[in-house]
Amino acid sequence: MSHPYLPTVIDLVREAGEVILPYWRSELSVEEKADASPVTAADLAAHHLLSDKLSALDASIPVLSEEACDLPFDTRSRWTRWWLVDPLDGTKEFIAGTEEFTVNVALIEEGRVVFGVVGIPATGRCYYGGSDIGAWASESSGDARPLRVSTEQSGAFRVVASRRHSSAAQEQLIDGLKQAFGALELVNVGSSLKFCLLAEGEADCYPRLAPTSQWDTAAAQGVLEGAGGQVLDVTGAPLDYAARHDFLNPSFLALPQGAPWRDRLVELANRG
Repeated sequence: MSHPYLPTVIDLVREAGEVILPYWRSELSVEEKADASPVTAADLAAHHLLSDKLSALDASIPVLSEEACDLPFDTRSRWTRWWLVDPLDGTKEFIAGTEEFTVNVALIEEGRVVFGVVGIPATGRCYYGGSDIGAWASESSGDARPLRVSTEQSGAFRVVASRRHSSAAQEQLIDGLKQAFGALELVNVGSSLKFCLLAEGEADCYPRLAPTSQWDTAAAQGVLEGAGGQVLDVTGAPLDYAARHDFLNPSFLALPQGAPWRDRLVELANRG
């Protein structure tokens, strides 16, 4: 099963990557937003392209972008379908000149991800998927391969962590995982690529007990769910995208569906 809008959105994500790249590894003016996060001309260029062209694709579906999120809660709470967009996820990685920044677009319906598209402008790779669609990684050549989470642990337990964000609770969870599983292989990577590593079967778990916003996670959650993964809050309930006043996600755990250590992970995340 696919979605009629998915091919167009993949093309738009690639196009947004193309408008970002001229700013990459060049002299760049960086401004600070009200929440102290950085924003650049590249973020805004990608935002305007995606906002305009998603609206043209279907004017009945509103667009919620990180760079234009000053919309009344009363308005957003009445939406049943909307686009959730991070025009440039991993702005700090982008500013630092690494390749670990992405373009994220998700279609949300009744608070759930229908599908998500994650593009990597620096490499041309694009991840896309949804729970009823499956998941794939597509190269700039057009070659695509299906994605599937790893269901069998072999060797060290592979945990994905944010390169730049942690918390005391996160570190406590990592210590608990070391006690539960022995040797850990910690993989640090920026942006929404953490979910994509799980979707590719290159990691076992991505716990996040530090702040994220809805646009940081939705598209890549779609990819992971299409690959047989799931994202839970620390109570074990699925992470959803219901309208919130502040756009912040709760702490969450990304892992393969049916993982035999799921309950142990939830228990460890609730310690302390």
